[in-house]
Amino acid sequence: MAWQGPNAWLVTVAALAAGSLVGAGGAALRATFTPWQVGDLAPVAGDVPPDAPRAEVPETRHEFGTIGTGTEGSHRFAIRNTGGGPLTLSRGHSSCSCTVSDFEGAEEGSAEATKVVPAGETALVTVTWKGKPPGGPFRQQVTVLTDDPRRPEIALVVEGVVVPTWRAVPESIAVANLSASEGRQTSATIYTYGPEPPVVKGVTIDHPQAAEFFSLATVALSAEEIAAEIGATGGFRIEVAIRSGLPLGRLRQTISAEFAMPEEVTAEVPLEGNVGGDLVLAGPGWDSSRQALVLGTVSGTAGLRTRIFITAKGPYRDRIRPTVEETVPRSLQVTVGPGSPVGTGGAVRIPLEIVIPPGSRAANHICSEQGPAGRIVLATGHPDSPTLSIPVCVAIGP
Repeated sequence: MAWQGPNAWLVTVAALAAGSLVGAGGAALRATFTPWQVGDLAPVAGDVPPDAPRAEVPETRHEFGTIGTGTEGSHRFAIRNTGGGPLTLSRGHSSCSCTVSDFEGAEEGSAEATKVVPAGETALVTVTWKGKPPGGPFRQQVTVLTDDPRRPEIALVVEGVVVPTWRAVPESIAVANLSASEGRQTSATIYTYGPEPPVVKGVTIDHPQAAEFFSLATVALSAEEIAAEIGATGGFRIEVAIRSGLPLGRLRQTISAEFAMPEEVTAEVPLEGNVGGDLVLAGPGWDSSRQALVLGTVSGTAGLRTRIFITAKGPYRDRIRPTVEETVPRSLQVTVGPGSPVGTGGAVRIPLEIVIPPGSRAANHICSEQGPAGRIVLATGHPDSPTLSIPVCVAIGP
């Protein structure tokens, strides 16, 4: 009789049995040779003697919440010895900005410091970390080594969100349609995220006539206002009163608030706008968005000649008689022409002829960090806007 292959059911049963043995053997090999994760209980060969230490940690993770950039936070973790003998703790590895800064009772500042915890007692381990820019969520970990045969390593984790030490709302104060003949009230709120509420030392503005045109004050935020800003621990409001009489043209200043929490901090808030009124500038080269006369790069050999206009409105329009008080660069020559009525006479247009003569010396006033703006300063004769300062962006080449 011809030989027949094995019964299909027998093949299946045999395969399952073999697979079980191989799978069990593989699992055993993996359990033997795969290292345990930090913080897990390690397998122990044989029985653990009754006098062996035993480390128990009720909390291995601390959710800090928020921390300001550059500021430091810390948390204490408890490690209890529930075994029969003394438990020895020592420092393990840590992430870059998180360290075991203290074993209570260990030698301060020693990298090899250890702590022996008698049976039944508890050790406190302080973990310290520092918020680093640019901010965002963080998760830091340190490892404590033990001589507990069941738990040779304990991973302690702190996590949260790094936020700025302070934040201004709005980031920049924009003053639109500011008239030289009237005042204006505005403000900015400073939220802080430090361990202590801010103590304000002072607030200033960098305008050369700050005392004449600005009044600054600070008011502490209420608990409700602070709670409305996620993560904030304190804050104050900068109140700005702008008085009438500011020179016409672009307004760009910086408000600086100095405070401590407890480290010294300076918060800077830009104040920007345009001061207008009865006098309006227009003409070739006048950039209304920059509120500046943009002449660009001019050849010192050829020179330049151009013209812009002042339009005077309001009840004092017929009294406007501009005179030149200052020009930067000095080679800039400005001639004020006679005014003429516009339309039905509700406004007067006054021409300004601007000349950079051939042979002018090189100068850089291109309105950049390296070349600050030049200027034309006029006395106007207007009671509410006695001075008109016109920024000039120009570079004079060879």
